[in-house]
Amino acid sequence: MELILASGSPRRALLLGAAGVSFTTVVPDVDETPIEGEPPAEYVLRLSETKARSIERSDDQVVLAADTTVVFNGSIIGKPGTLSEAVEILTELVGETHSILTGWTVTDGETEEFGVDESLVRFNERTNEELVAYVERTQPLDKAGGYALQGDDGWLVSEVIGSRSNVMGLPIREVIDALRTFGIERSTP
Repeated sequence: MELILASGSPRRALLLGAAGVSFTTVVPDVDETPIEGEPPAEYVLRLSETKARSIERSDDQVVLAADTTVVFNGSIIGKPGTLSEAVEILTELVGETHSILTGWTVTDGETEEFGVDESLVRFNERTNEELVAYVERTQPLDKAGGYALQGDDGWLVSEVIGSRSNVMGLPIREVIDALRTFGIERSTP
């Protein structure tokens, strides 16, 4: 079986590749607008299923799709539209703990494995000036919550409870286990 990663995320591709999984990438084109009143866990799972089902595949191909979002005080925090919006989001999160939810789906067209994984992230206290410099340096417009765990080295993120790979966009251990049920094995130990 061949694996298709239904994602444009370079971080998901990096995580899968580092885990020794061979794949090709197809970027899905789906509406990611939350449905009013939709709980965050249902939102990320719905999007992962929609992305997985939107990809054309042959009988010898399996599709993996995922969606990750930041949740703070019960509200979904998406990708910032501007650098100033990224600073606003980060200002709200400094010194606080927020949740990272990733919904993932693996399907061969007949069978699906899926799940939602949660990690908790706590930010260090930072000044507005420090956050502005961080945003200008990292340009985080393609990242939910306006930040990235990789390369942080503890400057912004003080603690992660749960899977660090989930924070980066893919709970790799759970996904690898699901891929095995479809005959997708790691090429490296």
